[in-house]
Amino acid sequence: MDESFKQRLKECGADVETTVNRFMGNEAMYEKFLKKFTDNSNYSGLEESIREENYEEMFKYAHTLKGVSANLGLDPIYKAASDLTEEIRGKQAEEVDKGRVQDIWQELQRVYKTFEDLLGTL
Repeated sequence: MDESFKQRLKECGADVETTVNRFMGNEAMYEKFLKKFTDNSNYSGLEESIREENYEEMFKYAHTLKGVSANLGLDPIYKAASDLTEEIRGKQAEEVDKGRVQDIWQELQRVYKTFEDLLGTL
């Protein structure tokens, strides 16, 4: 992983140093997992579950996306997915603040697109 790419990751809010340490200093392995990140179906599943207002599925996809992004140090995605997870955790459909869910979803879309574009350059 070249220094320019690492710097762009940091500028987007990724915690590169901590994550590389989690990968035992193996930047090539970190890069390999970053390349796979956008191939993962959790984001598209989340998008569909939001469109359908399926809160059980939405929770599952948001929670998984939260974990994957945390493991890769993609902190802005982690934060938005975490916010969404907590917003719907344990709630029945009628208890969910749909406006808040949409606000969080818009933020998640924005940060996801930022990383998707950057990771597409790998």
